[in-house]
Amino acid sequence: MSAPASVRPVELDITGMTCAACANRIERKLNRLPGTSASVNLATETASVRSGVALDEVIRAVEAAGYGARPSAGRLRDERDARRLRPRLVLAAALALPVVLLMTVPALHGAAGTLVAAALAVPVVTWCAWPFHAGAVRAARHGSASMDTLISLGVVAASVSAAVSLLAGGSEAYLEVAVVVPTLVLAGKVAERAARDRSGRALRSLLQLNAKQAAVLRDGAEVLVPPTSLVPGDRVVVRPGGTVPADGVVAEGRAAVDTALLTGEPVPVEVGPGDPVTGGSVAAGGSIVVRVERVGADTELARLGRLVAAAQAGKADVQRLADRISAVFVPVVLGLAVLALVGWSIAGLPAVGLSAAIATLVIACPCALGLATPTALLVGTGRGAQLGVLIRGPEVLERMRRVDVIVLDKTGTLTTGRMALEQVVPLEGGDAAEALRLAAAAEGGSEHPIGRAIAAAASGGSPAVTSFSAAPGGGVVAVVDGRDVLVGSAPWAAERGAALPSGLRDAVAAAEARGATAVVLAVGGRAEAVVVLADAVRTGAVDAVARLRALGVEPVLVTGDGQGAADSVARATGVERVLARTSPQGKLDAVRALQAEGRTVAVAGDGVNDAAALAAADLGIAMGGGTDAAAEAAGVVLLREDVALIPEAVRLSRRTLRTIRTNLFWAFAYNVAALPLAMLGLLSPLLAGGAMALSSVLVVGNSLRLARYRPAG
Repeated sequence: MSAPASVRPVELDITGMTCAACANRIERKLNRLPGTSASVNLATETASVRSGVALDEVIRAVEAAGYGARPSAGRLRDERDARRLRPRLVLAAALALPVVLLMTVPALHGAAGTLVAAALAVPVVTWCAWPFHAGAVRAARHGSASMDTLISLGVVAASVSAAVSLLAGGSEAYLEVAVVVPTLVLAGKVAERAARDRSGRALRSLLQLNAKQAAVLRDGAEVLVPPTSLVPGDRVVVRPGGTVPADGVVAEGRAAVDTALLTGEPVPVEVGPGDPVTGGSVAAGGSIVVRVERVGADTELARLGRLVAAAQAGKADVQRLADRISAVFVPVVLGLAVLALVGWSIAGLPAVGLSAAIATLVIACPCALGLATPTALLVGTGRGAQLGVLIRGPEVLERMRRVDVIVLDKTGTLTTGRMALEQVVPLEGGDAAEALRLAAAAEGGSEHPIGRAIAAAASGGSPAVTSFSAAPGGGVVAVVDGRDVLVGSAPWAAERGAALPSGLRDAVAAAEARGATAVVLAVGGRAEAVVVLADAVRTGAVDAVARLRALGVEPVLVTGDGQGAADSVARATGVERVLARTSPQGKLDAVRALQAEGRTVAVAGDGVNDAAALAAADLGIAMGGGTDAAAEAAGVVLLREDVALIPEAVRLSRRTLRTIRTNLFWAFAYNVAALPLAMLGLLSPLLAGGAMALSSVLVVGNSLRLARYRPAG
């Protein structure tokens, strides 16, 4: 007996689907299995299944619905399917042209011309149209109907009518309809599949970033192995231009690592010993040795691929409406076609009735309805991943459209989360540059974040430091250029005899009032300057807040920091509404209070303390570089630490949803407008076939416009 399915979703490649009705039928069949939740995507021709039953039972359920299924192997099926259809299209087009000329040009039309046209039409209505006939038979065997049913019936009806006319000795046959309809539909299918293939390239490019081989160090020598054979603890060499084969930490060397294809970050990041690196990033300069920590399905690249694929497999509420309509659409169209045929026949015009019935069958194929949402999702979420914005699914798009307030965390969201020099306040008449030079030299050996920030802020050559000692919680003492230098907190400095004069005391008080950190520089036991540091506001934070407002989203700063620090960052970034000294529970309460006001709330954060608020919000946005808890609770994940991506996520989500709605509107409008025309005999089967094929191509083409989406500015 087979083992039960994995807890993770099982991805299946589905064969035989031609329209939304097919996807709906498979989905309903799978969801009837015990403990099964399934989503079938027409655009990718895949099914994402969570099930408590064995995989072979899931596959049998798909086969029982009349379709094929097998575990996904990441095949590029659209290109292959398009290649299979092209020979049929080429032959159909080559034979359809002379058939149309023989049947419509008066000089060629006649008994002999009709017989020649009939001979040329046979391969078109049989071999070329075979995919439609096979699909119709497969659906009929399971008591259902699909797009293939409509096309096949239209071609068969025209062919039978032509055969009857020829056997009766007449020349008024529908041979041109019988050959042009499958030709146009095949042309539309080939164009549609080629477009669908382009729509999935962003995801495939993401999944194909990984290295093809890895140079692993074994017994002191480099051995080339496939990345799939790496295990945690392996040490791999990555040279300039090489791709990091797995997630890990730099063990030796320094390099500039290009992560643009993975995170959208255009500037290479300098890494050295102890710095993390992600599989799929490229060493743009320098060689490094990486100690492998995560491989295979556990890598960040694989996780992102799963998240993007899951997002593209989802369904928006508007698409669920289209699915419900598609489920009953084909049977209704069959009834309308019969009604048109009977009505015109009663009126004494059976030929017009046959033409109207064929046009009704052909024009109403629900391809465009089935493709409206998934193709836009494929392109929109793929483009988002390229830009560094990971949108988890269509439900996120719909919530994003309604967001009118966003709760922003301070540390790590609007600020970098790292201390940076703000100013140096020397004694009256003192030299700020010299004070910073001495403080930086004294802090050169410090491991404290404040000390590292001071050391990093200095430029130029380093003075000679002959001794160094650190007092935990106080500061450091060093001998710099032969002078005793102390750098530390004001109380600690005062304890060591470096009392602050009034000017420096005021500088310390002003810094602390706005939430900054002030340390004292004393030289020879005398306080010489105050060095002020603060959590630096992120580059682009001001512009991001302004763009959020322009999108109709009110920013609210909610932080656990003190009021002074919160107000300082709010003033710097332009945020007007501030809540300070909030605990994780307080952040959650703030979100619920905003929701109680009738607001649709988004939360942007990066830490464990933000996870509860992210989960409770209508939409959670996790900052890149944040914790796994924040990322798991969020609907949107930013792949890099760039606050400008927050309004970009809003814009892209809204643009994608707008594209979906446009697709669905035109798909519905097309059918609503065209069906009455077809039934009234005002639309020929030839035009119906062309219009049906064109509608699908237009829907996919409109979705592909998202691939050209550019960030603001």
